[in-house]
Amino acid sequence: MPLPERIAIATRNPHKLRELARICADWPVAWVTVQTADPASFPEVEETGDTYRDNALLKARAVAVALGLPAIADDSGIEVDALGGRPGVRSARYAGDGATDERNLQELIRAVRGIPASGRIARYRCSAVLARPDGTEVDAEASCEGTLRKEPRGERGFGYDPIFEPIGWDRTMAELTDEEKDRISHRGKAFRALRSLLEADPAAG
Repeated sequence: MPLPERIAIATRNPHKLRELARICADWPVAWVTVQTADPASFPEVEETGDTYRDNALLKARAVAVALGLPAIADDSGIEVDALGGRPGVRSARYAGDGATDERNLQELIRAVRGIPASGRIARYRCSAVLARPDGTEVDAEASCEGTLRKEPRGERGFGYDPIFEPIGWDRTMAELTDEEKDRISHRGKAFRALRSLLEADPAAG
């Protein structure tokens, strides 16, 4: 089935907007973003959910209702086995509410400092959703397995990318090219899966 003609991207995060612009570049839709529409029409949404899916749906539902358009959103985080899956859904607030990416990164580096390399197993996880104004929803989830380094490397990406080394690579996410990252990343895989579900969904158009 054809995708909706217009879809809003329910995020104000400039890093995510750039990444989604690449990942979804071949979607045959007209995108509506906080950069192309009146920013005031995009509601501020507090991420109070217990899961990535919950938070993604909170954002997508709010924007879909506010704009009267189907809206996509995602929530993602990094999970460290030795830390019991933390930071998880609190990845963006690991060092406290309002923390910067750099503060969160340094907090995680401190948390894993005493863990040997073999124990620094981690994964990025992403839940991608599309919500329509009529209340129907479609969602997909994906992950990217890897390990954590003790020292940041690379200037690309954002968040925890400078210490996350995907399985099968000898570079961190922050050292990969955009094309390499999007091909293997949790967000890239989740949104490709979401598109497949939407194209198979009778209500997609």
